[in-house]
Amino acid sequence: MNNVYSCRRIEKAVQRDIHYIWLASQERPDFVTINRFRNRVKNEINNIFTQVLLLAERGFITLDVEYVDGTKIESKANKYTFVWRKSVEKNRAKLQEKIRALLRQIDEVIAQDKAAEAESAGFTPDTLNTLIGELKDALAAKPEPAGKEQKKQLRQKKKQIKELEKHRDKLEEYDSRLEQIGGRNSMSKTDPDAAFMRMKEDAMNNGQTKPGYNLQLSAENQFITDFALFPNPTDTLTLISFFNSFLGRYGHLPSVAVADSGYGSEENYRFMDEAGMEAYVKYNRFHLEQRPRRRPDPFHHDSFHYNAEEDYYVCPMGQRMTRAGTTHSKTTSGYRCENARYRAQSCKGCPLRCLCYKAKDDRRTIEVNHRLNEYKRKARELLTSEEGLRHRGRRCAEPEAVFGQMKSNMAYRRFRHSGKDKVTMDFAFFAIAFNIKKMCSKIARQTKNGGNTPHFGLHMPIYRFLSPENRIFWNNPQKSVA
Repeated sequence: MNNVYSCRRIEKAVQRDIHYIWLASQERPDFVTINRFRNRVKNEINNIFTQVLLLAERGFITLDVEYVDGTKIESKANKYTFVWRKSVEKNRAKLQEKIRALLRQIDEVIAQDKAAEAESAGFTPDTLNTLIGELKDALAAKPEPAGKEQKKQLRQKKKQIKELEKHRDKLEEYDSRLEQIGGRNSMSKTDPDAAFMRMKEDAMNNGQTKPGYNLQLSAENQFITDFALFPNPTDTLTLISFFNSFLGRYGHLPSVAVADSGYGSEENYRFMDEAGMEAYVKYNRFHLEQRPRRRPDPFHHDSFHYNAEEDYYVCPMGQRMTRAGTTHSKTTSGYRCENARYRAQSCKGCPLRCLCYKAKDDRRTIEVNHRLNEYKRKARELLTSEEGLRHRGRRCAEPEAVFGQMKSNMAYRRFRHSGKDKVTMDFAFFAIAFNIKKMCSKIARQTKNGGNTPHFGLHMPIYRFLSPENRIFWNNPQKSVA
């Protein structure tokens, strides 16, 4: 709550600051004890965050309307510890070629057979390990060399086996890197759970990538209601997983979701629609459509007239574009999209062809995602309604205010641990402190304005987790609120 995150600084504060001495009941734990405690409760701290938040439901939040947004927070790892998927795959393919070339040089029947077997499938560390063992056994079974030429050949074969062992170790390292990266494009050597992404806090202003996490956060009345950490640089692929975490935390989904255009995809709209949520979520061209002086492009297929009954489009020249088939595509998450194709009868000799399209074909073809267009239409109606205008205005003051408090006022811009489990633990402590601090300020504001002060919502979490001999707040709740 007071921007003190280091265990060593907490240790000094408990020894020197009268407020910390009083809060710690004159106990003086060292930084090792404090750090051990944090690591010991890293699995339970998430549940404690949920319990503290449920106690704050008394007049502060409803958990029905959630404002979702994301921000990137830098990892503890150094920025020069990057591992890129494309580089690993490229070097691994080169290593496979080196192994094949080396096996062609080894004048052994075993090596030639293994090279022929792995020509298409490729080598693995296990196959190379088996091959090295067979080559060593075959070499040990041969009689001692007599002349200089035979000794030279023996040294050459031992050298080739040693080089093959180096290739095996390197291949094992590449396979391990690819397994750690998983579905991401990058990772950090010292923090394998972090991915490299562009940060807004770039001191050099050159778009340099840094290891970090994408923090997804939902807020209501400027309280943190849920959080989750993802290695995805974009927000589009995080919304469904984030709402599933909200469901696991509280047992239900919010009835209203408000988010910016970074979350406006067909997959996300469909999830919220099937879950019965009102999706006040923008799509990528929403702001462009709302400009008062905007003139729509008459040659864009969104401007074409569509006859839903007979399923055809009409181009600017009045020519019908009939259904020509259906194409399917997959997103990064594996979601399957369906696009309808429409083709004109003939564009040859059309005076508007140079403005309409630039393809060499004499018939223009367009692809339309009808399901996504229907979701956009529903989102547009919600966002332009009176309730939608209110939610859009509130969205700027909910998660953005939390991020501003977190990064500017509370100086929480970088994680101090490595690994997703420890980073989640660290932010859970911060989220608990943030909500208690926000509760204190609201209680103080209500007291100043002459309202009722809900003391119970503040001191109950402390009472629940303290032992009886350390419950020094229970006898004087007014003191704890102050």
